[in-house]
Amino acid sequence: MGVGFAITLVVFLWALKSGQFSDQKRARFLPLEDEKDPPPEKASKIRRIEVFVLFILAVGGLAAIAAVLIFAFIHGGEPPG
Repeated sequence: MGVGFAITLVVFLWALKSGQFSDQKRARFLPLEDEKDPPPEKASKIRRIEVFVLFILAVGGLAAIAAVLIFAFIHGGEPPG
């Protein structure tokens, strides 16, 4: 939890330093601008593979977390061994 907080704090400080929050008055009018979005580009084969691999990694991470939680619930207060 501490590592996550530290990363969040670093990203927030970077955003402040790089001026991400400097133009707050303009941000309130962005939904009112009438800009046409360009037509979506077709994803390249490399991009589709990249998205697929990232999806597999995310699912694997969630499966690992689930396995740890299930193990912790099954072996609740038992000492290892």
